[in-house]
Amino acid sequence: MPRHFAFVAPPFDGHVNPTLPLVEELCRRGHRVSYATGNHKLDTVAAAGARGVDTRVDVSVPPTPSLDEITVEMISHMMHMMLDHTRDSLPVLREHFAADPPEAVCYDMMSLGGPMLAEALGVPAVALVPSFAANERFSLMKYFLPDGFDPDHPALREIATRHHELAEQFGVSTPESMLAPTPAGLNLVFVPHQFQPAAETFDERFRFLGPSMGDRARGDSFTPRDEHAPLLFISLGTTFNERPDFYRECVRAFGDSGWQVAMSIGDRIEPDELGPLPANFDVRPRFPQLEVLRHAEVFLSHAGMNSTMESLYHGVPLVTYPQMVEQRANADQAEKLGLARRLPDNVEAATLRKTVDEVAGDERMRATVTATAAGIRGTGGAVAGVDALEAHLARS
Repeated sequence: MPRHFAFVAPPFDGHVNPTLPLVEELCRRGHRVSYATGNHKLDTVAAAGARGVDTRVDVSVPPTPSLDEITVEMISHMMHMMLDHTRDSLPVLREHFAADPPEAVCYDMMSLGGPMLAEALGVPAVALVPSFAANERFSLMKYFLPDGFDPDHPALREIATRHHELAEQFGVSTPESMLAPTPAGLNLVFVPHQFQPAAETFDERFRFLGPSMGDRARGDSFTPRDEHAPLLFISLGTTFNERPDFYRECVRAFGDSGWQVAMSIGDRIEPDELGPLPANFDVRPRFPQLEVLRHAEVFLSHAGMNSTMESLYHGVPLVTYPQMVEQRANADQAEKLGLARRLPDNVEAATLRKTVDEVAGDERMRATVTATAAGIRGTGGAVAGVDALEAHLARS
């Protein structure tokens, strides 16, 4: 029986893109999806088959090149931003979905308004988790927080008070905590079980789907300039990527090498800022990442979860250069599992070259990555996710 699903996610690639194969599979089975997100991602979700719903609020990231450590001030800023977004977007979503009710609300883990919307509509809430999952026994905040962090800081108590007031304003139950939200009845996790810390503590409420590529895998094409030279792909993602000094070190490291290099520098830096570019460098604001990974020997990455999963899906070992605390956790987990090598914070050209060359020649790591890729492809991906969604609604 065809059903109507509401999806709610902030307009970031790392949160929207992992869900798109799920949307495609739902639509393939005859279901209908209304996807609520920021204006600049509406075309992206529409291409997957969803009807875009403009939240009329676009979330911005803090004006900083990185987020190296979680502090009270940083958490306070992010949570106030999330509360502002919820306050402004939830009335829009309630009005829209009251006129076109869904049978479930599938919400990104960063969306405070998702579970509130589900409760207000009286429908099941399903969490979409593009990163590590959390439960009653494994806290993401404790996993990320530095020693000595004060969870009872006045700024965090202020956040809790505001969160409770917002819930009361919209007539929904008071949430327990923004720092450790209660898991949903169904949690669809876009990483494989073997990559999840404390994986043994997660029960049947959590379905570890791993990544799916979906129609994005048939996007823009990419052809290496030299089919005989090994390809190194360099990207720091789409958010904390304004690192001209790092890119200059990459040019120094690989300009006289046997590598051909595809280097993504984002849209806030001009290639001219990096100085003369060697003939073996292809530098662009961004690349069709999935297509590049089909050809790459090594991925020098920020270790965002989406990029990490896509690299492992394609069997490409990683050299990681994380730019924020969540990426550091991803990088550490990948290194622990024998899938990556992490660079030091202030890396220079010689270390870049040595590390990439060592990873490229590490047969044990390549075998581990190849086995992991096979495991990821066997987790079920979007098909298993939709099976879980349909079964969950049938039980509700």
